[in-house]
Amino acid sequence: MAIFNRFRRKQKDRKVFIIGLDCAAPELAFDWWKDDLPNLSYLAQNGLWGDLESSIPAITVPAWASMLSGKDPGELGIYGFRNRADHSYDKMFIATGNYVREKRVWDYLSEAGKRSVVIGVPQTYPVKPLNGYLIAGFLTPSIQSEFTYPAELKQEVLSIAPDYDVDVPQFRTDDKDRLLRQIWEMTEKRFRVTDHLLTTKPWDFFMVMEIGVDRIHHGFWSYHDPKHRRYQPGNPYENAIHDYYVYIDRKIGEWLDKLDDDTVVIVVSDHGAKRMDGGICINEWLWREGYLAFKEEPKPGEIVSLEKLEIDWSRTKAWGSGGYYGRVFLNVQGREPQGTIPAAEYESFRDELAAKLRAIPGPNGEDIGTRVFKPQEIYRAVRGVPPDLMVYFGDLYWRSVGSLGHGGIYTFENDIGPDDCNHAQNGMFILYDPRAPRRGKRMEGAQLMDVAPTVLKLMGVPVPDGCGGRPWV
Repeated sequence: MAIFNRFRRKQKDRKVFIIGLDCAAPELAFDWWKDDLPNLSYLAQNGLWGDLESSIPAITVPAWASMLSGKDPGELGIYGFRNRADHSYDKMFIATGNYVREKRVWDYLSEAGKRSVVIGVPQTYPVKPLNGYLIAGFLTPSIQSEFTYPAELKQEVLSIAPDYDVDVPQFRTDDKDRLLRQIWEMTEKRFRVTDHLLTTKPWDFFMVMEIGVDRIHHGFWSYHDPKHRRYQPGNPYENAIHDYYVYIDRKIGEWLDKLDDDTVVIVVSDHGAKRMDGGICINEWLWREGYLAFKEEPKPGEIVSLEKLEIDWSRTKAWGSGGYYGRVFLNVQGREPQGTIPAAEYESFRDELAAKLRAIPGPNGEDIGTRVFKPQEIYRAVRGVPPDLMVYFGDLYWRSVGSLGHGGIYTFENDIGPDDCNHAQNGMFILYDPRAPRRGKRMEGAQLMDVAPTVLKLMGVPVPDGCGGRPWV
């Protein structure tokens, strides 16, 4: 007990260094390429590690905000990049940093007098003050905008990387040579800036998040996964993802050499990755099943987005949106302007529709394992305007396609550009404490919202009431 208490007292002044890897897949880091990633393997072999269950939905926005606030997407009122602003049919908002109204880790640390450096974390633009330094993430419009805090940090960043990239311009492209080059260049610039801030700024908490892992997965997954329907052995990009992981691992080793024994290292991803078998055309299905009506019906072979069609709301009961997961909205009397579903029948109708969505078979009549969620059943609170149903087609092996005109409900081409993978529900985590090394303990049951209370507890800052996760230490 005395040894335990002595360790607990030492935790009060810990520093924390987080390496965020958007979409990093646990099976790649811990299984497939473990021997080729010596630094990640070292951290895992001497720390806690395992799968990290993501939020529902398992997508970048809102997952990172959920991780760093300890609040689930319902509490955040953010269900994806684009969200309904109200119950009208056409008002949407992009979930920039202005819409994250819960405090994140660095906000609590600032209040406690701790200094933070934050680089590339999603939903940090527009930038907000903190006790430290911040470079906004990939929703930043361009480097012409004010993307740093304090403002004068911008010139320091651009002096190191004059053409600093917050993201690759277009990762859904057939020009794979250009895409691969852009991902590497973007990451090298971010890491160059990270190296500078790591050694020149005072900090107690440091976090860098790299979006390139997500982009290389979406661009190149079919080239390396033998189970992908488009995989061809010996293709020129077979090692593209592997080599990128090796590069990141090498950089992690360089960072570890700069850290002292007071610093706990956490490597974390917001979700994982898995092959994409195809797409379910959600609005095409709703239309064919009689739930969605148009004043002029879409023509087969003419692919068109739902927004460009004139919906007959007087005959419409439901509509949906595309993305890595499906969102279905119901047209309810007294809630939507031209609602058709009586409020008293809302739950029974929602149950009926959920059952039918789960029953959509694959192209050969097989059960693809679709999962359907009601926001009120999976979140601790439901704020904003959530979807009425959230759909994981094929348990995320199939994406949701919102456009119409495909001539059927299945498609094997993404309607917004080439994309090889979908998101997996489990990301990865490693926690390495040089003061308390462990013998590679794999921990089960870790969840995204555990990260915020873990960081706060390590740094001796009280975990706020209402934080959804549990500390790992």
